[in-house]
Amino acid sequence: MEKEKKEKSFEVTPYEVKGVLDDAEYERLMKEFGINPINKQLLDRIKKHTKELHFMLNRGVFFAHRDMDWLLNEYEKGNKFFLYTGRAPSGETHIGHLVPWVFTKWLQDKFGCELWFQFPDDEKFMFKQNLSYEEVQKYTYENMLDVIALGFNPKKTHFILDTKHAGLLYPEAIKVAKKITFSTVKAVFGFTNDTNIGSIFYTSMQTVPAFLPSVLAKKNIPCLIPLGVDQDPHFRITRDILPKLGYYKPAIIHSKFLSGLKLYGGKMSTSDSDSTIWTTDTPEQVKKKIMKHAFSGGQSTIEEHRKKGGNPDIDVAYQWLYFFFEPDDKKIKKIHDDYKSGKMLSGELKAYLVEKINAFLKEHQKNRELAKKQIDKFIFKV
Repeated sequence: MEKEKKEKSFEVTPYEVKGVLDDAEYERLMKEFGINPINKQLLDRIKKHTKELHFMLNRGVFFAHRDMDWLLNEYEKGNKFFLYTGRAPSGETHIGHLVPWVFTKWLQDKFGCELWFQFPDDEKFMFKQNLSYEEVQKYTYENMLDVIALGFNPKKTHFILDTKHAGLLYPEAIKVAKKITFSTVKAVFGFTNDTNIGSIFYTSMQTVPAFLPSVLAKKNIPCLIPLGVDQDPHFRITRDILPKLGYYKPAIIHSKFLSGLKLYGGKMSTSDSDSTIWTTDTPEQVKKKIMKHAFSGGQSTIEEHRKKGGNPDIDVAYQWLYFFFEPDDKKIKKIHDDYKSGKMLSGELKAYLVEKINAFLKEHQKNRELAKKQIDKFIFKV
């Protein structure tokens, strides 16, 4: 009975993540999705071209892939790849959204890639019954500012907005749609007879950027999609369809989820502001949320903590540093060891995280303001 309970302890779909994901759960998720772990051999191949590895690769934040070996084979033959990722604009941007984008920028810098960044404003309008079209457009604008603020190259970064670029996307999307049956999308996404027909069609639109550069260049160009592992089901369909249309399957590299503040291993949610740090939060808001709500792996008293030490493996403040805010390997090891030994207290660990987040957001928010005058440079001109 206990085993059965364990096997059903999490659920991951493109629209919802339930439960707590630890290393064992990610292992099982790889088997369930049929994706491959990123091993040392693959890391060595990447490092051959990048000279150094992003800390998110070294630390297993990006932990799995589809066809990365094939992609590197093509790259080494001179067939450069492009990047494709995106953000469905259903709300403000939080720190968890930034994880794959920061890594995507590193890939762009190291490989000199073109990036096609999709804002599927149609998706959120159709899937979120409580969102108006006008609200979706507002969030699209706000989300674009956050992407630009991370420093992507405007000459190599192309924003695609599904409604704005419908004339470009739709002729290709219908070719995709013709190859996808209703039974397939029902099986993959759990759609029912109550699902609106726009939602049923949506995967066809999300597929297009994975081969649009090949259409425009009139030649096959490999594609790499960095994404959160919950989005993999969309692109399993994409990978099934594109060879039927004469295009490469996109390669994919998957990231783990950054925990919400209140629970280690649970995906950060836009529905609980106390468990989330937004990119527009003030220093005071950041401090209050971290100090009050960040789940601690420490002991119940200072005396007990000094004696027994804390558990960094379940401590959200430590995990946020490990995932995102402390890229220095020597510093993160010292923090880990000091916390585990009891030398560093939970309050001290949280205070350090507050300092790192606020330093990051100070720069990000400054760049976000500057981005308001740059949006036009990023939106793809048909």
